[in-house]
Amino acid sequence: MQKLKTYNFKSKALALLGILFIVLFSSCEDVVNLDLETGETKIVVDAEIIWKKGTSGNEQTIKISKTAPYYDNVTPKVSGAQVRVENTTGGVFTFNETAPGIYVCTDFVPVIDMEYTLYVQAEGQSFKASEKLTSVTPIDKVEQKIIPDFGGEDIIELTFYYKDPAEQLNYYLTDYKSEFLLFPEYEMTDDDLFNGNEISTRFSDEDMKPGNTVVITHRGISKNFYNYMNLILEVYGGSPFSVPPGNIRGNVVNVNDANNYAMGYFRLCEADTVTYLVK
Repeated sequence: MQKLKTYNFKSKALALLGILFIVLFSSCEDVVNLDLETGETKIVVDAEIIWKKGTSGNEQTIKISKTAPYYDNVTPKVSGAQVRVENTTGGVFTFNETAPGIYVCTDFVPVIDMEYTLYVQAEGQSFKASEKLTSVTPIDKVEQKIIPDFGGEDIIELTFYYKDPAEQLNYYLTDYKSEFLLFPEYEMTDDDLFNGNEISTRFSDEDMKPGNTVVITHRGISKNFYNYMNLILEVYGGSPFSVPPGNIRGNVVNVNDANNYAMGYFRLCEADTVTYLVK
């Protein structure tokens, strides 16, 4: 039987936390300092336009920050930027700063398959990025069962199902959030082997217990964003101390200096969200 192609990955910070715990507590006397190279400071544009089914999608948020040395506890926020998004029919949506580095729009109009362009002016630089809003089919149902765990006790597994559209390639990004997860867990999926059929996606965690609430957010994403995330996954999958090489670029370009690009990816996703109470 052919297997659905999926990629599971947790936040880099979670992996770092585990390794740092081992390093710090494996010895009571020795202090280990890792000399990590500090790269050039860059603007970071965290721009996800997400239209959740059942909502108007009018309120959207874009975050702008800067890269910082690896062990810094504070992410530098970028204030005073000018941020707007335009669509192909002439609509202009302005994002106003509501807190340092947080830019909010309250009148955004999401339209499936329409192309949008992001414009950012920050710290004397001008950036832009374009992408279409990608649709997603709804989650039909969520099932729960007990499965054996290779590490010991049996664990709870959740499976959600959705119908993949026929005659087109589709790409998905799902995140799981719960009180037992320090950071959200993400999963990428494509329909290369199951185009037009029902797809089932599984999630389990040894810490998931009855009474927990798991929020599943299932997005449709573009092929380009899928490829971008896949490259990042390959880098971080090899070592939690890896730093993405400069050639893994998003779609946010500097209109004046191509070499001074911004980090991040402007993406527009329709999403379906289900809140599941574990039994």
